[in-house]
Amino acid sequence: MTRILVVDDEPQILRALRINLKSRTYEVETAATGVDALALAARHLPDAVLLDLGLPDMDGVEVIVGLRGWTAVPIVVLSGRSDPRQKVQALDAGADDYVTKPFAMEELLARLRAVIRRREQVTAGSGGPETSVLRLGSCDIDLVAHSVSRSGEAVRLTRTEWALLEALLRHPGQLVSTSRLLADVWGTSHTGEAGYLRFHMARLRRKLEDDPQNPRHLMTEYGTGYRFEP
Repeated sequence: MTRILVVDDEPQILRALRINLKSRTYEVETAATGVDALALAARHLPDAVLLDLGLPDMDGVEVIVGLRGWTAVPIVVLSGRSDPRQKVQALDAGADDYVTKPFAMEELLARLRAVIRRREQVTAGSGGPETSVLRLGSCDIDLVAHSVSRSGEAVRLTRTEWALLEALLRHPGQLVSTSRLLADVWGTSHTGEAGYLRFHMARLRRKLEDDPQNPRHLMTEYGTGYRFEP
């Protein structure tokens, strides 16, 4: 059965979506906060997420970023925000579609079916389910719990190191430019200060690579950027 995670702090919307989705044989789980949504997704990854942006504990875009740090689960945003800039922000963060409140239920369900179908086509034959825990050398990295362990021993990362690591892990096998990483981690005012990256990448390699002098996973593309190799 297809499982949908609905995230919204309006009880009437949660109730309406639960009734309509269940009547169409979907399995439904609900959350009223971003923290609960991320925890539920980590515990049992849904087949799709319906996400309101106006949550009481965090912005919905933060939830999208949190999910995109480890999964490509389809995300359809449900929001009363009609500003095109906010729509672009959500889509750039990784949302698959955006439906403005109030919405027609049949249109929403059609969009939901479309993103699930696209996801199934992309992942057909790709193997087992996704997980929030990734393996990097001898380290286990839990992107939801923000924890790293090596042979059962905890490895502590700073907030900056986490931000840099997540920015790379979101793009496995892909080159991420120096300017993009600087902007993502430190903001656009630091786009010319590549020394920040070299320093923190060296620290990450010492903490995570089995042989920091000959890294296998956190790779440098000299003069261009960095790449995470699974």
